Amino acid sequence: MALPMLLLLLASSFSFIPSSQSSALTFDYYAKTCPKFEQILTGIVREKQQEFPTTAAATLNLFYHDCAVGGCDASVLIKSTAFNKAEMESDDNRSLGGDGFDVIQRVKLALELECPDTVSCADILAVATRNLVTQVGGPHYNVLLGRKDGTQSKAASVAGHFPRANSTVDQIIKIFKSQGFTVPEMVVLTGGGHTIGFAHCKEFADRIFGPHPDPTMNPSLAGGLRTLCAAYKNNTAMAAFLDPITPTTFDNTYFKNLQNGLGILGSDQILTRDPRTKPFVEKYAKDAAVFAKDFSYAIEKLSVLQVKTGDEGEVRKRCDLPN
Repeated sequence: MALPMLLLLLASSFSFIPSSQSSALTFDYYAKTCPKFEQILTGIVREKQQEFPTTAAATLNLFYHDCAVGGCDASVLIKSTAFNKAEMESDDNRSLGGDGFDVIQRVKLALELECPDTVSCADILAVATRNLVTQVGGPHYNVLLGRKDGTQSKAASVAGHFPRANSTVDQIIKIFKSQGFTVPEMVVLTGGGHTIGFAHCKEFADRIFGPHPDPTMNPSLAGGLRTLCAAYKNNTAMAAFLDPITPTTFDNTYFKNLQNGLGILGSDQILTRDPRTKPFVEKYAKDAAVFAKDFSYAIEKLSVLQVKTGDEGEVRKRCDLPN
């Protein structure tokens, strides 16, 4: 099977019903205090994605990595200090794409000029993620507003919250279950993140190099990746799209790829073989509309995970520092 050159890249019909945890959030939270919030954000986000096409993938991944550790409070954006090693310095977060951090910073700077001390970094990250997903072909889903930013960010709190490239299905299910997600929600969120995502070569090197390459990987894909990643030990920034067919479009091709041995990560490819996850891979590969609908529900659920409201957090003046 011939693969497009885009492989070689460097580095809803129903809506989620919020729980009592997120009851303080509203859709018009900034209607009076910052009425131009979404207008300003939309323009900056659109321009950033057009300038750097990996922004959508980087921001969606950043959003998940924020929400999965202590809730959606923008704590992943906080930088380390001499006295604290922050979340972004953990092993699981070191490969987060810089474009995600940059687009949030751009929006925050503009909003501080328009309506100082008003819009939280957590809300900016949530809405920017939605807009970017929509911009690259994904569904437009609802985003409630009113999150407060966290004041703590510790690298030590990150371990165990994310699947690894060599995780088993049991391990992946356990991680998502601990965050309140079902098996189908896990599958659809994984597909949503990986249809436009990318992974560094070190994450799948064991599948393409060595005396026993993974026989479940499509040979053409494996050959292209071996060429791309030949110097990955020296060039740690080298990366490949997780969807080698339509890498910059949010669609259900990721699931079709898995059925053809075109999964980049071992933890993706095994979803086609486990009886608990295989039916959902098949379901989403067959019906793009169902994938979009179910993704909308799951990411709306993710977007209010352990949100902070009221005096539980703050509106940070800078997204990379607590006040």
